[in-house]
Amino acid sequence: MYTIATLEDLRRHLNLGEGDSASDDALLRALLEASHLIESATLRRYCPRVETLEVKPDRSNPRALILPDDLLELRAVNDDGGAIDLADLVALPRNGDEPASILQLKRGAAFRLGLSPVGSVSVSGVWGWHDRWSAAWRDSGDQVSENALSASATQLVVADSEGGDADGARPRFHVGHLLRIDGEYLRVSAIDRADNRLTVLRGVAGTRATAHLRGAKIETYAPAPVIRDLCVRYAERMLKSVGPVDLDSSPLLERMRRLTA
Repeated sequence: MYTIATLEDLRRHLNLGEGDSASDDALLRALLEASHLIESATLRRYCPRVETLEVKPDRSNPRALILPDDLLELRAVNDDGGAIDLADLVALPRNGDEPASILQLKRGAAFRLGLSPVGSVSVSGVWGWHDRWSAAWRDSGDQVSENALSASATQLVVADSEGGDADGARPRFHVGHLLRIDGEYLRVSAIDRADNRLTVLRGVAGTRATAHLRGAKIETYAPAPVIRDLCVRYAERMLKSVGPVDLDSSPLLERMRRLTA
């Protein structure tokens, strides 16, 4: 299950009451389709993932890497000479809150590719698009409760699934939420409000499922509001439409389309 907006986002948009859950399956299907179509139309992903990509430098400019995706957080770079000190790299554009599209070596250095004509540089990091990455993860106000969470567990017990998060938004957990505990990403697939129990998919978006101690902080991912709202509106349109939904006429989608070489 991969959705940009959550089930609760769509339910609020449609003004559905707490007890009106009969259509939840249909709402989730619409969110899935809307998320897929938006990302296909813009050639971007709007939920972060951890991955190592192989990037082939332009031989005419061996100091720079044109990245094949939006880079939110750089973790490691390796060329034929081994690991490159991240302090020797600059990410462009120089805005730490928005994704980078180019990595460039400082001081006139060039990436080492050896003798292979298909040499590449491995770039490890967090990939995706967000317009304010420093505020993308929110404190849920909750933590791993009861016992420690094992690497194989799919039931996450929290203190209060309906409580407000650190900013007062309620409920703090939604079906479809992307969570972060330590370095692991988890996706909420179901919520038992009575028992404060979340059913979660473990180790999603390129991360590994690992054990977490009781009391470990739980964060929730908040996509860029403009994209989350667009996903909700398209999901609503899909629920009401008897035919395919035309996305090509959206000026926002046109502006968001990622340019590729």
